[in-house]
Amino acid sequence: MQCMCLFSRRAAVLAVSLGVLAVVCADAQQATAAKPDTAEAHLGAGYEALKVERYDLAAAEFKAALALDPALMERAGFPLAVSLFEMHQTAEARSEFETLRRKLGDHPNLLYYLGRLDIEENNFKAAIAELSKAAADPPFPDTAYYLGFAFLKQRDLTAAEKWLNNAKQVLPQDSRVEFQLSKVYREQGRTEEASRALAHSEELRKRAEDEITWRQDCAREVDQGLRAEAPTCRKLFDQDNSDKLTSLGTIYGQHGDFDDALTCFQRAAELSPQSPQMQYNLALTYYQMNQFEKARVPLDGAIQRWPDLFQLNALYGAVLAKLGQDMSAYQALRHAHDLNPQDSGTADMLYVAALQLGRKAQETRDYSHSLTYFREAARLRPAEPEPHRRMADIYSLTARAAEAAAEQQEAERLK
Repeated sequence: MQCMCLFSRRAAVLAVSLGVLAVVCADAQQATAAKPDTAEAHLGAGYEALKVERYDLAAAEFKAALALDPALMERAGFPLAVSLFEMHQTAEARSEFETLRRKLGDHPNLLYYLGRLDIEENNFKAAIAELSKAAADPPFPDTAYYLGFAFLKQRDLTAAEKWLNNAKQVLPQDSRVEFQLSKVYREQGRTEEASRALAHSEELRKRAEDEITWRQDCAREVDQGLRAEAPTCRKLFDQDNSDKLTSLGTIYGQHGDFDDALTCFQRAAELSPQSPQMQYNLALTYYQMNQFEKARVPLDGAIQRWPDLFQLNALYGAVLAKLGQDMSAYQALRHAHDLNPQDSGTADMLYVAALQLGRKAQETRDYSHSLTYFREAARLRPAEPEPHRRMADIYSLTARAAEAAAEQQEAERLK
């Protein structure tokens, strides 16, 4: 169940952040633009909709993908269920998650969301059963928080305290955890601890609000050339907080300060190895620094976990092309193009990869494959004469005079 690792309750935020530094891959065009009616294109469009928290559009795209190819149950069914969950369409979401459960068993991701649905429906006993199983191998950082919350609602204060303290270790900056702990302590008659927990919760909430201002001020300071010496930027540097590190690394990266960005993204990737955002940011920074072998390392694993994220595939293809691995680059770019046929940057890279493979096949007299690649290149860039010139050469070599003349004429027309 590789593709299920992507989505947490902040799935859209992660998807948005994933593309924040994209200089290799352009953003997709508006969802209203015409796109091929293929399952892969709908799948890619669904992920693009998640980037902007358009859960209604995402759900429609994933449904369309499944209608065209029911075999995409895992790849499209899970994000469809998550989209329905985010829209608070609980009955429909539960139906999708249960369908996946019958097919795939008690995967922790499914147990997590089913437990969350139970909480939404105030069925805390069922939530505890589902989330307890999920907590054995927590799929998302807030698994323990929701389990502790469910125990608190059931008035099992001992278990609630245990799991909320567990959540506190995983989510030290989450004000919700301290707020719920303050309720536990108050119910237990531990008024001083309750007051401290409540005050800490408010402090964390205020700090989160301050960080929005800090990011804006940090960007201004970096604009002024202060770079790492920027006093506000130092407030954002927290070696134990991947979100802060990502914010700071993004600011540095946007201003071309890749060394400082790399420091932030390396640590963020260590803290959140299961996050596609962190792996993408790290790989992209290496790419921008022309360290292509290092860029490949985080992408190798990320592609296995999240095979249908357009940005990961496009960057992976770009990295492989720089490393001279033409066939692997072509395959990654082909998948990226299938996911987002409207992205011109990916189409450009795929054109170059197809042309390169066509030339190699031509040199080894593998004319059948060579023609296949040149035809694809011509479809990708119909105004380019080179593919037609190459096809004319092959047709001449294989005694297909009429076809050779037609391709040569087209190449001349496009000059």
